[in-house]
Parts: sequence; C-alpha cells; structure tokens
Amino acid sequence: MIAVSNLVRDYGPIRALSDVSFTIERGQVVGLLGPNGAGKTTCMKILTGFIAATSGEVRIDGQDIVEHGVEVRKRIGYLPENAPVHQDMRTRDYLRFVARIRGVEPGRIDERIEQVARTVGIVPVLDQDIGTLSKGFRQRVGLAQAMVHNPEILILDEPTSGLDPNQIVEIREVIKELGQDRTVILSTHNLPEVTATCNRILLIHRGRLVADGTPDEIQQQHGGSNTFRLSVQVGGDTASGTELLARIPGVTHVTPLEHALDGTAEWRIEGAGNTDLRPDLFRGVVQAGWTLLELRRERQDLEAIFQRLTLS
Repeated sequence: MIAVSNLVRDYGPIRALSDVSFTIERGQVVGLLGPNGAGKTTCMKILTGFIAATSGEVRIDGQDIVEHGVEVRKRIGYLPENAPVHQDMRTRDYLRFVARIRGVEPGRIDERIEQVARTVGIVPVLDQDIGTLSKGFRQRVGLAQAMVHNPEILILDEPTSGLDPNQIVEIREVIKELGQDRTVILSTHNLPEVTATCNRILLIHRGRLVADGTPDEIQQQHGGSNTFRLSVQVGGDTASGTELLARIPGVTHVTPLEHALDGTAEWRIEGAGNTDLRPDLFRGVVQAGWTLLELRRERQDLEAIFQRLTLS
C-alpha cells in the first residue's frame, strides 16, 4: 500500500534522510523508531506531503504523492507531535470545522463526528471547550481530527508524548484498535510504546534505515540469537571450565560471568551460525561431572539492540 523508494531529504548541508526504502502493507501497525534527530519526523512529513523529498519517491497504492498530491492526501490522516487543536473552540465545533476542510459530505459530518468520538473515547467532552481538557483528552481530540474523514492511513508523530502512564495505556489501546482495519504508522523513541502497540518496526539512525521487521525478527537478526547462558555447580576452577567449553565443536567464544565460593559458575557461550549448541553443552557438562543448574538460549532485548544500533 505504501512504497518508499530511495528517499533523501537535505536541509542545506545537513542530510536528514539518506536512501531510505521500505514498503508497508494494509492493516499493519508500524513503529518508526529512532533516537531524537534520527529523521523520523522528516520521514513522516514527506509521507504526508507536508514537505517534499530532495530525491526518491513515495507511492500510495501506486500513486505518486507528488503527482497526485491532493488525491493521496485524502487517504491520509496526520497527527503531529503537538496536537493541532484550537483551544478556544468546542470539541464538536472543531471536528466539524476539520471535517468540512477534509471534504466530508455535509450530510454525513455529524455522523462521522459521533463515530470518531466513540472510537477515541471523547463523547463526554464533545460539547466542552478544548482549552479546558486534560492533555490526554486533547491528544484524543487530535487523533479524532486525523480520523474524521475516515482515512485508510494514519500517521501519528509521538502520539503519547507528555501523557501520564494511565493516558499512555489508553492511547495505546486506541491505536491497536485502529490498526485492525487501517494502516497505522507511529513515530516514537519509546521502546515500550513500540513493543506494546506495533507489529513491525522500522529503526532509523542518522537518516538511514538500520533495521526492519517484527520485534521477533529484529531480535533474531540483531540480538545474538546464537548465544547461550550456562550455569553449573563445578568442582574445579573457572579457568579449566572455560577451556573445556571452548573445545566443544561450534563454540566460538566463552565468557566467564560468575564463580561463587559455593562452586557455582556461569558462562556466556557464543556459537557459529545458527547451530543449537545446547545438546553438546549438556553432554559436556555431564562428561565433566558438573551439576547443571541452567542452560538457555540468550537474546538481547530490544533496548540493548536499539542502543547497539544507534550509538555507533
């Protein structure tokens, strides 16, 4: 549904995006993840047609966003980081105003407002001045304005920024519900946001796409999936145990982690390729006469992967 090809955006001598390409299918909830200044907001502004790319192209169902800008924008709802709401208007009047601008048929405007208000949970404040609402409700009103014309694609920039923990949970649930029947792209540098809401991650660092996949796929690709944690009760010293483990076929590196006075020892063991070393490690433990306490495959969590990919 969305195809981004070789996207580049320069701000004078500064390159904000560099050769970014990806495709997003209908019905996905995609997290555009990255540290501050990575290029997330620039990418979103290009996707919405708010700014133009220096080079590259964006197509929505085959339509170029530049050549068919007006038609494509009708299919997109956009929530900037700071919700674009008019503080001195009532919620219902503001949504009616946005609906008219968005080209909703006059006879269907009130119906759409009621539908959207139920979806995002703002029915109780429809006739209240926006300036009197909590930040959580204002964020919901901003989400409602992005949806009032019933777009196929929702693009949300830091949708939970500045909200308290309870409000964050509420907005996440709304986003997951919305993702059941439309495409949602949300920008964030908040890892819990992504893991709780998204079924796919695009990780951007210094304007480049450095990872793309589901959370599980990214852990497999970048998380050291062939690393194991071994904990045993040993009779000898850690050094001899390290040498023994290093001789097991397929083991590439052995790191001692702990050797307690009671004879408990732990190692992190890395293997070549994707071979599961656990059967050979178990046999090695038995042959050495150790008591096995724990043997498990170890993966880096998303936070560790994020740090490794974005601190270079």
